[in-house]
Amino acid sequence: MFRPLLSVVLCLLMALPVWAEPPGDQTAGEVKAMIPDASRNAHPLAIKDTLEWNDLLQTNAKGRVRAGLIDGSILSLGSNSQLKVVQHDATSQQTLIDLNYGKLRNQVVKITRPGGKYEVRTPNAVIGVIGTDFYVAFANGRTTVICYEGLLTVTPEVGAGVTQSGTPGAATTNSVTVPSGHMVVIGPKDEQGENQLVVVPAAMTTASMKDTDIPERTRSHRTRNIVIAAMVAVAGLTVGLTQANSSSKPCGCK
Repeated sequence: MFRPLLSVVLCLLMALPVWAEPPGDQTAGEVKAMIPDASRNAHPLAIKDTLEWNDLLQTNAKGRVRAGLIDGSILSLGSNSQLKVVQHDATSQQTLIDLNYGKLRNQVVKITRPGGKYEVRTPNAVIGVIGTDFYVAFANGRTTVICYEGLLTVTPEVGAGVTQSGTPGAATTNSVTVPSGHMVVIGPKDEQGENQLVVVPAAMTTASMKDTDIPERTRSHRTRNIVIAAMVAVAGLTVGLTQANSSSKPCGCK
């Protein structure tokens, strides 16, 4: 009887290190483009840096970051913003992003897995999608959500409610469905206004996209300037050689 008991105890002891072993790093994606200054976990960020679960991305007044997630979704973080990639499991399509403050554009691949979800949380709202392109901003206690394409579900957290909604007649403290081309604003519950249909003005759509975009013109201009300089150098060299050859030829005079 003692030996079987000892065997059980030994098996349990051998299993303890496995139970206590912390989970390894889990990759969420990669930095595709950026404008300094931006950081990950308070350290300087660089293009092609790998993003892991629970990484904290932050930008200052001039910084912006574009990151590609493993499933093909794109995160574009604007200036003066902070987010945490809490979870991104491409296999089960489970993604959770915390936008603590600032501006974020999400270009999300379609959710096809049963139970799959893509959520963005702000301090006072949860935005859920199936597959879409949308913008989220949090500032001064308010969450602004713009749906560029697809369909969103926006749910106010406790103490918050809808001040402007993309669908008429939605309950101010319940989830709101926001279709393409519409927006919703979530603010303090005691400051709610009447629900109203809000179609996003074209100027606001353009401005919100620019707030999270990383222009390519800087790189294009640099490349163009290099090409122009090379062309000028080649032209100058050609002219110089032509003049040298002309001066070295005999004039034919007696």
